[in-house]
Amino acid sequence: MPLTRDEDIAELLANARTIAVVGASDRPDRPSYGVMKALQDHGYRVIPVNPQITGEHVLGEYVWRELGQIGVPIDIVDIFRRPDAAGEAVDQAIAVGAKAVWLQLGIVNEAAAARAEAAGLKVVMDRCAKIDVARLDVPRIDAEA
Repeated sequence: MPLTRDEDIAELLANARTIAVVGASDRPDRPSYGVMKALQDHGYRVIPVNPQITGEHVLGEYVWRELGQIGVPIDIVDIFRRPDAAGEAVDQAIAVGAKAVWLQLGIVNEAAAARAEAAGLKVVMDRCAKIDVARLDVPRIDAEA
Protein backbone atom coordinates (compact mmCIF):
# COMPACT_ATOMS: atom_id res chain seq x y z
CA MET A 1 0.00 0.00 0.00
CA PRO A 2 1.30 3.45 -0.80
CA LEU A 3 2.08 5.65 2.18
CA THR A 4 -0.93 7.76 3.09
CA ARG A 5 -0.43 8.62 6.76
CA ASP A 6 1.08 12.04 7.37
CA GLU A 7 3.48 10.57 9.94
CA ASP A 8 4.89 8.07 7.43
CA ILE A 9 5.28 10.67 4.68
CA ALA A 10 6.91 13.15 7.08
CA GLU A 11 9.37 10.44 8.19
CA LEU A 12 10.23 9.60 4.57
CA LEU A 13 10.87 13.27 3.77
CA ALA A 14 12.82 13.88 6.99
CA ASN A 15 15.18 10.97 6.26
CA ALA A 16 15.77 11.77 2.59
CA ARG A 17 18.70 13.81 1.34
CA THR A 18 18.81 13.21 -2.43
CA ILE A 19 15.75 13.42 -4.66
CA ALA A 20 15.85 12.68 -8.40
CA VAL A 21 13.09 14.38 -10.39
CA VAL A 22 12.07 12.40 -13.48
CA GLY A 23 10.37 14.69 -15.96
CA ALA A 24 12.22 17.75 -14.67
CA SER A 25 11.73 20.92 -16.69
CA ASP A 26 13.99 23.88 -17.36
CA ARG A 27 10.91 26.11 -17.67
CA PRO A 28 10.09 28.08 -14.49
CA ASP A 29 6.35 27.97 -15.31
CA ARG A 30 6.24 24.15 -15.12
CA PRO A 31 5.21 22.38 -11.89
CA SER A 32 8.33 20.17 -11.83
CA TYR A 33 10.57 23.25 -11.83
CA GLY A 34 8.68 24.79 -8.91
CA VAL A 35 8.83 21.55 -6.94
CA MET A 36 12.56 21.19 -7.63
CA LYS A 37 13.21 24.76 -6.48
CA ALA A 38 11.15 24.33 -3.29
CA LEU A 39 12.91 21.06 -2.43
CA GLN A 40 16.33 22.61 -3.10
CA ASP A 41 15.40 25.58 -0.93
CA HIS A 42 14.50 23.11 1.82
CA GLY A 43 18.02 21.66 1.68
CA TYR A 44 17.61 18.56 -0.47
CA ARG A 45 19.98 17.76 -3.31
CA VAL A 46 17.62 17.60 -6.28
CA ILE A 47 18.85 15.90 -9.45
CA PRO A 48 16.90 16.52 -12.68
CA VAL A 49 16.27 13.69 -15.15
CA ASN A 50 14.89 14.42 -18.62
CA PRO A 51 16.16 12.91 -21.89
CA GLN A 52 14.98 15.94 -23.87
CA ILE A 53 17.30 18.35 -22.04
CA THR A 54 20.17 16.01 -21.07
CA GLY A 55 23.43 17.86 -20.54
CA GLU A 56 21.81 21.16 -19.68
CA HIS A 57 21.63 22.52 -16.13
CA VAL A 58 18.46 23.21 -14.16
CA LEU A 59 18.75 25.11 -10.89
CA GLY A 60 22.50 24.49 -10.95
CA GLU A 61 22.24 20.71 -11.38
CA TYR A 62 23.28 18.71 -14.45
CA VAL A 63 20.32 17.09 -16.22
CA TRP A 64 20.69 13.33 -16.71
CA ARG A 65 19.04 11.22 -19.41
CA GLU A 66 18.07 8.41 -17.02
CA LEU A 67 18.39 7.43 -13.37
CA GLY A 68 21.07 4.81 -14.04
CA GLN A 69 23.54 7.51 -15.11
CA ILE A 70 23.44 9.52 -11.88
CA GLY A 71 25.93 7.45 -9.91
CA VAL A 72 25.00 8.60 -6.39
CA PRO A 73 22.51 7.00 -3.98
CA ILE A 74 18.96 8.27 -4.48
CA ASP A 75 16.55 8.42 -1.59
CA ILE A 76 13.39 9.42 -3.48
CA VAL A 77 12.55 9.40 -7.17
CA ASP A 78 9.89 12.07 -7.73
CA ILE A 79 8.03 11.27 -10.96
CA PHE A 80 6.45 13.90 -13.20
CA ARG A 81 5.27 11.64 -16.02
CA ARG A 82 1.85 10.65 -17.32
CA PRO A 83 0.44 7.69 -15.38
CA ASP A 84 0.97 5.33 -18.33
CA ALA A 85 4.64 6.41 -18.59
CA ALA A 86 5.36 6.42 -14.85
CA GLY A 87 6.01 2.66 -14.81
CA GLU A 88 9.26 3.02 -16.73
CA ALA A 89 10.56 5.53 -14.19
CA VAL A 90 9.50 3.24 -11.34
CA ASP A 91 11.38 0.34 -12.95
CA GLN A 92 14.50 2.53 -13.24
CA ALA A 93 14.13 3.55 -9.58
CA ILE A 94 14.02 -0.12 -8.59
CA ALA A 95 17.08 -0.87 -10.76
CA VAL A 96 19.20 1.89 -9.17
CA GLY A 97 18.23 0.95 -5.62
CA ALA A 98 16.26 4.06 -4.73
CA LYS A 99 14.56 3.93 -1.34
CA ALA A 100 11.23 5.37 -2.48
CA VAL A 101 9.21 6.50 -5.47
CA TRP A 102 6.91 9.50 -5.34
CA LEU A 103 4.26 9.83 -8.04
CA GLN A 104 3.28 13.49 -8.20
CA LEU A 105 -0.18 14.90 -7.73
CA GLY A 106 -2.55 13.44 -10.31
CA ILE A 107 -0.34 10.46 -11.12
CA VAL A 108 -1.72 7.04 -10.21
CA ASN A 109 -0.25 3.79 -11.51
CA GLU A 110 -1.24 0.89 -9.28
CA ALA A 111 0.80 -1.73 -11.18
CA ALA A 112 3.99 0.34 -10.97
CA ALA A 113 3.36 1.03 -7.28
CA ALA A 114 2.94 -2.70 -6.65
CA ARG A 115 6.25 -3.46 -8.44
CA ALA A 116 8.05 -0.84 -6.34
CA GLU A 117 6.61 -2.17 -3.09
CA ALA A 118 7.47 -5.76 -4.06
CA ALA A 119 11.06 -4.57 -4.58
CA GLY A 120 11.11 -3.01 -1.10
CA LEU A 121 10.64 0.65 -2.04
CA LYS A 122 8.29 2.95 -0.21
CA VAL A 123 5.63 4.47 -2.46
CA VAL A 124 3.81 7.78 -2.34
CA MET A 125 1.19 8.32 -5.03
CA ASP A 126 -0.97 11.25 -6.15
CA ARG A 127 0.68 13.76 -3.81
CA CYS A 128 2.97 16.77 -4.17
CA ALA A 129 6.32 16.70 -2.36
CA LYS A 130 6.48 20.52 -2.27
CA ILE A 131 3.07 20.71 -0.60
CA ASP A 132 3.79 17.91 1.86
CA VAL A 133 7.19 19.30 2.93
CA ALA A 134 5.51 22.57 3.86
CA ARG A 135 2.25 21.15 5.21
CA LEU A 136 3.92 18.53 7.39
CA ASP A 137 6.49 21.05 8.66
CA VAL A 138 9.42 18.78 7.73
CA PRO A 139 12.60 20.18 9.28
CA ARG A 140 14.97 21.83 6.82
CA ILE A 141 17.55 19.33 5.61
CA ASP A 142 21.13 20.00 6.65
CA ALA A 143 23.02 19.21 3.46
CA GLU A 144 26.09 18.24 5.50
CA ALA A 145 24.24 15.63 7.58
